[in-house]
Amino acid sequence: MAGQFRSTKPIAILRADSELPQFRLERRLGLWPLIAVGVGTIIGAGIYFRAGIAAAYSHPPAGPSIIVSLALLCVICLCMGACYAELASLMPLAGSVYTYSYAALGELAAWVTGWILMLEYGLANVAVAAAFSEQLRARLADFHILIPDRWSLPAWSEGKLSGSYFNVPAFVVLMAITLVLSFGVRAFSRANLLMVALKVGAIFLFVTVGSAFVQPQNFHPFAPGGTHGILYAGFILFFAYLGFDSVTIAAEEARHPERDVPRAILGSVVVAGILYIAVAVVLMGMVPYATFSPGSAAAKAPAEYALKHFGEKAAALGIVFAGVMAGMVSTLFVFQYAQTRLWYAMSRDGLLPEVFSLVHPKTRIPHWCTWIGGTAVALCAGLVDLGAAADLIACGALAAFALVPICVVCLRKTHPELSRPFKVPWMPWLALACLVPTAVMMASLSWTIWVRFFIWLLIGLAIYLAYGRRHSKLVP
Repeated sequence: MAGQFRSTKPIAILRADSELPQFRLERRLGLWPLIAVGVGTIIGAGIYFRAGIAAAYSHPPAGPSIIVSLALLCVICLCMGACYAELASLMPLAGSVYTYSYAALGELAAWVTGWILMLEYGLANVAVAAAFSEQLRARLADFHILIPDRWSLPAWSEGKLSGSYFNVPAFVVLMAITLVLSFGVRAFSRANLLMVALKVGAIFLFVTVGSAFVQPQNFHPFAPGGTHGILYAGFILFFAYLGFDSVTIAAEEARHPERDVPRAILGSVVVAGILYIAVAVVLMGMVPYATFSPGSAAAKAPAEYALKHFGEKAAALGIVFAGVMAGMVSTLFVFQYAQTRLWYAMSRDGLLPEVFSLVHPKTRIPHWCTWIGGTAVALCAGLVDLGAAADLIACGALAAFALVPICVVCLRKTHPELSRPFKVPWMPWLALACLVPTAVMMASLSWTIWVRFFIWLLIGLAIYLAYGRRHSKLVP
């Protein structure tokens, strides 16, 4: 048994399995659709409020120097993205870090990684769908259209029955996304491109309108908290860039994965960085950073407050609302898509039931996986409020991040002969440097989050021992 736990799956076999007729997916995604996958995940509703909150919330306050914090984070994520890019060019397969761990660290590590990613994608979908429902209710109320609480809030909240029946908007948006995904990767790509275009367009409109109200004196003092304030704000903003790793999930459906997936990973980080910094510059220039102090009305919706401050109420309700909603829908699209491809990859290796890797003969997608996963997440979103458990998303993302540079180093040592269309420079130092901010962030998580995380891992281990190790394709 211990030998099976440590057994790695050869990269040649992983790639050969993906080319079997019963498993072959359709290669439809070009460079720009892949970049849209990354941008669709990274840029969500948070772009309109993260910068304002971080500027005033950090101790000492970072103020306008959050612009520097965002630039530093962009560089860090480019380094981490380079690690993802090397692995994706070496193994352009569905599964992302799960597949990389199978090749580098062994079957047990792969299962644990896949189980962690299930947690990340599933909880993220439920959390974002709940936020979508909340925003929709609030904006419809502005037009005197009221959705009853009993049909727009989950039945279970804060550890008890809430008195509501079902969160219909959250359920409907997830099922609508599942329906689009069931039409094939081309439908997903077109829908995601549309959402990303709307989202980026709304950001450009906000920056254009807001830049007319920028007042240079608001940038002074630029760094009231000095270096400590810049670093602490970066600590708060770290999760703003999470999501570029979703590009690797789509590698098996890319037309030219060895070339386009690394470009898309790094390109999506650069695009997201430019957009984040542009919004931060305009927001900090429009109103003094202290306006966004914790507990203030401005802290609840910094971008909307800034526009209303200058009498742009119609623009606030239009531009920001469109950007927020498009941002959340595109995030839901990518996470739902990523979840299905993860289950598909694990099923193809035998660690999950075979039904999850069945590919539809016409659409060439794992159709049962798409509908089962989509329905399960939609029901959860309708019934349950995650509350504090949503912090497990960050824990799962950081755990996956930590494994990537480790896989790069291991495969460089065990398989130096393999062709790598993209190679991380300055190895192993750059890979090790990527671990530092990840380790710091993981150490900052509360013990209650870690307790929940380890309970999730124990549940996963029990499932692996009962099913996965017995049905693994590694077993003769």
